[in-house]
Amino acid sequence: AGLDFNSGSPVALNNGALNTTEGCASIADTSGNLLFYTEGVTVFNKVHSVMANGSGLLGGNSSSQSAIIVPLPGSSTTYYIFTTPDQGSVAGLNYSIVDMTLQGGLGEIVILNTLLNTPIGEKVCATHHSNGSDYWIVAHEYNTDAFYAYQLSATGVNPVPVISNV
Repeated sequence: AGLDFNSGSPVALNNGALNTTEGCASIADTSGNLLFYTEGVTVFNKVHSVMANGSGLLGGNSSSQSAIIVPLPGSSTTYYIFTTPDQGSVAGLNYSIVDMTLQGGLGEIVILNTLLNTPIGEKVCATHHSNGSDYWIVAHEYNTDAFYAYQLSATGVNPVPVISNV
Protein backbone atom coordinates (compact mmCIF):
# COMPACT_ATOMS: atom_id res chain seq x y z
CA ALA A 1 0.00 0.00 0.00
CA GLY A 2 1.09 3.53 -0.57
CA LEU A 3 -0.18 7.10 -0.59
CA ASP A 4 -0.07 9.71 -3.34
CA PHE A 5 -0.30 13.31 -2.10
CA ASN A 6 0.00 15.05 -5.51
CA SER A 7 -3.71 16.02 -5.59
CA GLY A 8 -3.46 17.73 -2.20
CA SER A 9 -5.31 14.91 -0.44
CA PRO A 10 -3.93 11.43 0.13
CA VAL A 11 -4.96 8.86 -2.47
CA ALA A 12 -4.47 5.18 -1.65
CA LEU A 13 -2.21 3.21 -3.99
CA ASN A 14 -2.39 -0.55 -4.25
CA ASN A 15 -0.02 -1.32 -7.12
CA GLY A 16 3.27 -1.44 -5.20
CA ALA A 17 5.52 -4.48 -4.97
CA LEU A 18 6.58 -4.00 -1.35
CA ASN A 19 5.59 -6.53 1.30
CA THR A 20 6.85 -5.77 4.78
CA THR A 21 5.58 -5.75 8.35
CA GLU A 22 7.88 -2.98 9.54
CA GLY A 23 10.21 -0.38 8.06
CA CYS A 24 10.23 1.01 4.55
CA ALA A 25 11.30 4.15 2.70
CA SER A 26 10.46 5.88 -0.55
CA ILE A 27 11.62 8.96 -2.41
CA ALA A 28 10.02 11.18 -5.03
CA ASP A 29 11.34 13.89 -7.32
CA THR A 30 10.63 17.59 -6.71
CA SER A 31 7.31 17.24 -8.59
CA GLY A 32 6.16 14.43 -6.31
CA ASN A 33 6.71 11.62 -8.80
CA LEU A 34 7.86 8.34 -7.27
CA LEU A 35 11.49 7.44 -8.00
CA PHE A 36 11.98 4.24 -5.96
CA TYR A 37 11.21 2.53 -2.66
CA THR A 38 12.58 -0.21 -0.40
CA GLU A 39 11.98 -2.22 2.74
CA GLY A 40 15.75 -2.30 3.29
CA VAL A 41 16.39 -5.55 1.42
CA THR A 42 15.07 -5.03 -2.12
CA VAL A 43 14.78 -1.74 -4.05
CA PHE A 44 11.83 -1.27 -6.40
CA ASN A 45 11.80 1.34 -9.16
CA LYS A 46 8.89 3.60 -10.11
CA VAL A 47 7.32 0.88 -12.29
CA HIS A 48 7.39 -1.51 -9.30
CA SER A 49 10.10 -3.80 -10.67
CA VAL A 50 13.27 -4.71 -8.80
CA MET A 51 15.85 -2.03 -9.60
CA ALA A 52 19.00 -3.17 -11.39
CA ASN A 53 21.36 -4.57 -8.70
CA GLY A 54 18.56 -3.80 -6.23
CA SER A 55 18.54 -7.08 -4.31
CA GLY A 56 20.55 -8.06 -1.26
CA LEU A 57 20.64 -4.86 0.75
CA LEU A 58 21.49 -5.63 4.38
CA GLY A 59 18.49 -3.97 6.01
CA GLY A 60 16.35 -6.26 8.14
CA ASN A 61 12.97 -7.68 7.22
CA SER A 62 11.93 -7.02 10.81
CA SER A 63 13.79 -3.75 11.39
CA SER A 64 11.46 -0.97 12.52
CA GLN A 65 13.39 1.59 10.43
CA SER A 66 15.05 -0.64 7.88
CA ALA A 67 16.03 2.14 5.47
CA ILE A 68 16.19 5.86 4.85
CA ILE A 69 16.85 7.48 1.47
CA VAL A 70 18.82 10.71 1.22
CA PRO A 71 19.83 12.63 -1.91
CA LEU A 72 23.51 13.32 -2.46
CA PRO A 73 23.86 17.05 -1.73
CA GLY A 74 23.98 19.00 -4.99
CA SER A 75 22.64 16.12 -7.09
CA SER A 76 19.16 15.34 -8.40
CA THR A 77 20.19 11.92 -9.72
CA THR A 78 22.28 10.26 -6.99
CA TYR A 79 20.72 8.88 -3.81
CA TYR A 80 22.05 7.09 -0.74
CA ILE A 81 20.05 4.32 0.92
CA PHE A 82 21.09 3.79 4.54
CA THR A 83 19.95 0.46 6.00
CA THR A 84 19.67 -1.01 9.47
CA PRO A 85 19.41 -4.73 10.24
CA ASP A 86 17.20 -6.58 12.64
CA GLN A 87 18.08 -5.69 16.25
CA GLY A 88 21.76 -6.17 17.02
CA SER A 89 22.63 -8.07 13.86
CA VAL A 90 26.25 -7.97 12.74
CA ALA A 91 25.04 -6.65 9.35
CA GLY A 92 25.24 -3.15 10.86
CA LEU A 93 24.56 0.28 9.37
CA ASN A 94 25.28 0.20 5.65
CA TYR A 95 24.74 2.44 2.68
CA SER A 96 24.12 1.74 -0.97
CA ILE A 97 24.18 4.28 -3.82
CA VAL A 98 21.55 4.68 -6.55
CA ASP A 99 22.28 6.39 -9.89
CA MET A 100 18.98 7.44 -11.48
CA THR A 101 20.60 8.25 -14.85
CA LEU A 102 21.02 4.52 -15.52
CA GLN A 103 18.56 1.95 -16.91
CA GLY A 104 16.64 4.56 -18.91
CA GLY A 105 15.86 6.62 -15.82
CA LEU A 106 14.68 3.68 -13.70
CA GLY A 107 17.92 3.75 -11.70
CA GLU A 108 20.55 1.24 -10.70
CA ILE A 109 22.40 0.42 -7.49
CA VAL A 110 26.04 1.25 -8.29
CA ILE A 111 27.49 0.59 -4.82
CA LEU A 112 25.96 -2.03 -2.53
CA ASN A 113 26.27 -2.42 1.25
CA THR A 114 29.16 -0.24 2.38
CA LEU A 115 29.50 -0.88 6.13
CA LEU A 116 29.70 2.13 8.46
CA ASN A 117 29.24 0.55 11.92
CA THR A 118 28.19 -2.66 13.62
CA PRO A 119 26.29 -3.64 15.71
CA ILE A 120 23.58 -1.04 15.23
CA GLY A 121 19.99 -0.77 16.47
CA GLU A 122 16.92 -0.73 14.24
CA LYS A 123 16.74 3.08 14.01
CA VAL A 124 18.22 5.56 11.56
CA CYS A 125 17.37 9.18 10.85
CA ALA A 126 18.64 12.01 8.68
CA THR A 127 18.60 15.74 9.20
CA HIS A 128 19.99 18.75 7.40
CA HIS A 129 23.41 19.96 8.48
CA SER A 130 23.58 23.56 9.72
CA ASN A 131 25.62 24.44 6.61
CA GLY A 132 22.38 24.21 4.60
CA SER A 133 23.52 21.61 2.08
CA ASP A 134 24.87 18.50 3.81
CA TYR A 135 23.02 15.90 5.89
CA TRP A 136 23.69 14.10 9.14
CA ILE A 137 22.79 10.42 9.24
CA VAL A 138 22.33 9.27 12.85
CA ALA A 139 22.09 5.75 14.22
CA HIS A 140 22.32 4.20 17.69
CA GLU A 141 24.98 1.61 18.41
CA TYR A 142 23.29 -1.52 19.73
CA ASN A 143 23.37 -2.11 23.49
CA THR A 144 25.43 1.05 24.24
CA ASP A 145 24.80 4.72 24.98
CA ALA A 146 26.52 5.81 21.75
CA PHE A 147 24.91 7.62 18.83
CA TYR A 148 26.88 7.77 15.60
CA ALA A 149 26.42 10.74 13.25
CA TYR A 150 27.83 10.50 9.72
CA GLN A 151 28.09 13.53 7.48
CA LEU A 152 26.88 13.19 3.89
CA SER A 153 28.28 15.95 1.67
CA ALA A 154 28.60 16.43 -2.08
CA THR A 155 31.75 14.28 -1.91
CA GLY A 156 29.95 11.36 -0.22
CA VAL A 157 29.80 9.89 3.29
CA ASN A 158 32.53 10.75 5.76
CA PRO A 159 33.19 7.32 7.33
CA VAL A 160 34.52 8.93 10.53
CA PRO A 161 31.47 9.55 12.73
CA VAL A 162 30.81 12.08 15.42
CA ILE A 163 30.04 9.92 18.45
CA SER A 164 27.79 11.22 21.21
CA ASN A 165 27.28 9.25 24.41
CA VAL A 166 24.15 9.88 26.44
